[in-house]
Amino acid sequence: MKPEIVEAPKGHTGSGFFATSFDEVIGIARSNSLWPLPFATSCCGIEFMATMGSHYDIARFGSERPSFSPRQADLLMVMGTIAKKMAPIVKQVYLQMAEPRWVLAMGACACSGGIFDSYSVLQGIDRIIPVDVYVPGCPPRPEQVLEGLMQVQEMARNESLRRRNSEEYAHLLQSFNIQ
Repeated sequence: MKPEIVEAPKGHTGSGFFATSFDEVIGIARSNSLWPLPFATSCCGIEFMATMGSHYDIARFGSERPSFSPRQADLLMVMGTIAKKMAPIVKQVYLQMAEPRWVLAMGACACSGGIFDSYSVLQGIDRIIPVDVYVPGCPPRPEQVLEGLMQVQEMARNESLRRRNSEEYAHLLQSFNIQ
């Protein structure tokens, strides 16, 4: 998979200058410098490690710096089976991340509980935090992970700077008991 060259945003050019909107510049910067926080609990974590390796090289997409501190990350990648006892920790990690923040659920277990339809397994992380992109599979291939990352990049590139202050966004967070 070849990463695309970033296209110049819409703007006005002249002799020695280029002017565009602040939204466009911030969107390009955000989308090409995502810092993922990998929350890996099982086999999907191994696929993420393969995605980080030289063959697939997630660094081509501006995500070469995995952050293991939620305060320095803007993309939470939840991978693998999440037990119900672990749900409060996942939510706490999400809450410690600064805005804007995105969530990628990777693998059948993080998306829907997978094959573990039992009392102890959370049937999808979207029951505790909002999810932006789902990457299905058991485990998903590294190409799927890269496609999911590119979808998050597209969201980051096109998101308005003021969307996070909207009533709709506040209502979404309130539906997850997040203030």
